Amino acid sequence: MSDDISAAAVRAFNRFYTRQIGLLEEHVAHSPYSLAEARVLYEIALRGHTTASVLASALGLDRAYLSRILKSFSGDGLIAISPIPSDRRQNQLALTADGDAAVDALNADSDEAVTALLQPLSDEERRRLTEAMLTIRRLLGDDLPAPPVVLRPHRIGEIGWIIHRQAVLYNRQFGWNGDFETLISRIYHDYEEAPESPPKALWIADRGGVVAGSVFVTPSTRDAETAQLRMLYVEPEARGLGLGTQLVAQAVDFARRSGYTGIRLWTQSVLVSARRIYTAAGFVPVESAPHHSFGQDLEGEYWEMPL
Repeated sequence: MSDDISAAAVRAFNRFYTRQIGLLEEHVAHSPYSLAEARVLYEIALRGHTTASVLASALGLDRAYLSRILKSFSGDGLIAISPIPSDRRQNQLALTADGDAAVDALNADSDEAVTALLQPLSDEERRRLTEAMLTIRRLLGDDLPAPPVVLRPHRIGEIGWIIHRQAVLYNRQFGWNGDFETLISRIYHDYEEAPESPPKALWIADRGGVVAGSVFVTPSTRDAETAQLRMLYVEPEARGLGLGTQLVAQAVDFARRSGYTGIRLWTQSVLVSARRIYTAAGFVPVESAPHHSFGQDLEGEYWEMPL
């Protein structure tokens, strides 16, 4: 996407979002506080203890204007102002019990406004909206805590999603064509059609409600005593977090607990990051052969590990 198109898209989003924010902020008009005053109260509540200089910087407010707001809050008993012994130039600010009550009232009105805005959306649409908001914040540098990663079974619709994602990612990174998508569609179909015995399992790496990667284990086509690790993948934004290592460890542990005597996998020499994970897990390459697949000349490799 060109810079001009990106800039136009951001401006269009800003115009739309500003209208939505205007609707949400109407509740402040029904409170005793101006929008700026409400923002100051919210910020003090969020930080617990803070200073005027921190507030001015965080909210982009003129210091003289902020000083008048704080003086008014102090007179109304909403904030407590106390000196900082280590810095006599500044005072520490914190909400009083009345200040907490004021923020609670603002939050209740705000929640009501947000609920009305989201009311027409289904649960799935609300989930997608929340994920999109978090994505925007992370991409533009908001300092959010890393969401937890949970390995869980797949849900309806996720097989199709991970086929799509792997086809797109391998095409972007390695130029693999539609033959790869066709192949993995068959692989996942075979997994779904396989009986439950010998044991099989597929794990989705769920990172804050978003699919961040996956892997699965089935019996090897070579013999029923050997498991096969298949289709390891991790989304680009989740790489470097040890997620691939975690998925492989889960697969190996499952194969071991299920009574398999060994586990093997097929990979390509160009998949350098994956090969590092396999090496660290204890796999060793046992066979390799050149082949032309997915529109590329590749070196296929079989790796194995006894259990």
